[in-house]
Amino acid sequence: MSPDRMPAQPTISIVIPIYAVEEYLAACLDSIMRQAPANTEVIAVDDASPDGCGRILDARAREDPRLRVVHLTGHAGPGNARNVGLAQAAGEYVWFVDADDLLADGGLAAVAARLERDRPDVLLIGYENLYPGGGTGPGPGLALLRAAPTGPFPLAEQPQLIHLTMTSWSKVIRRTFLTGLGVAFADGIHEDVPVSCAMLLRAQRISALSRVCYRYRRARPGSFMATASSAQLRIFCSYEKVFALAASAEPQLAREVRAALFERAIWHYTTLLPLVPRKARRAYFRRMQDDFVRYRPVGYIHPRSVRGVKFWLVERNAYMIYTVLEPVNQLRLLLAGHRAGPERPAAAIK
Repeated sequence: MSPDRMPAQPTISIVIPIYAVEEYLAACLDSIMRQAPANTEVIAVDDASPDGCGRILDARAREDPRLRVVHLTGHAGPGNARNVGLAQAAGEYVWFVDADDLLADGGLAAVAARLERDRPDVLLIGYENLYPGGGTGPGPGLALLRAAPTGPFPLAEQPQLIHLTMTSWSKVIRRTFLTGLGVAFADGIHEDVPVSCAMLLRAQRISALSRVCYRYRRARPGSFMATASSAQLRIFCSYEKVFALAASAEPQLAREVRAALFERAIWHYTTLLPLVPRKARRAYFRRMQDDFVRYRPVGYIHPRSVRGVKFWLVERNAYMIYTVLEPVNQLRLLLAGHRAGPERPAAAIK
């Protein structure tokens, strides 16, 4: 093929890990394909799905050359599927999309325009929640995104952005930057926390797009993030990797970043407590306290807020008092209208 006929490099490779989401897959693909330019690369990784996902993907790929399907011979989890898709991606940027979610109308064009303007290592995007029954609501991080600078910046200049969701789908990442991190997606749930943190800690150019570009399906039946399970304890392993990464960056890591990262971890632990089986919650709480003492930055001061009270109880392993006060706090936030921001409860999201 002559050089003038070589296909252009895709700006964005969309990687979709797929397992047991037959009910949602067509809508996900439609939300992508109806707005994707001709040179968009969509890589769907069928993680040995036991339902009809594989047949749906093959039929769609025969009709649309933008879609490439990879069938895995054994189920290994979304982390492995993302790694497989990333290894095959050719785009300048990669966007991981979960197969039960949707891209918002116009989201792909808005993302492409911001990538062209800022050339970031990581683009943080806005999202909205889709609730069972058809209701929607803004993602709690929109206020943080709106307050971010209009141009690229490092995390040290905006450490509060560490409080945004630790999901892979909420970021569009320069592919060579991501592969150069040397941090792969791990097995099990909460697999994208170490990767997300590594991106933010090491990126020199972060950009924030407050427009809603993604639609996240909350509390989907069968979802790990809506099911009480001892697998939720994997969150401690994920943040152990994060703190090891942060330690390797010392002393360059700014004090404000260290404090924000610590708060993010402890807060994340508390949001997952309701998803831990009741018989394991006291031990989970004790592990929170262990990590609080182990990773607390020198000179750290509790915030003067509900979060600060919760942290004070965690630090003292005051499980019984915490369990009494937490429902009161949840009711207070409910009556306050679930205001957006880091204080908003996020039990079913990272």
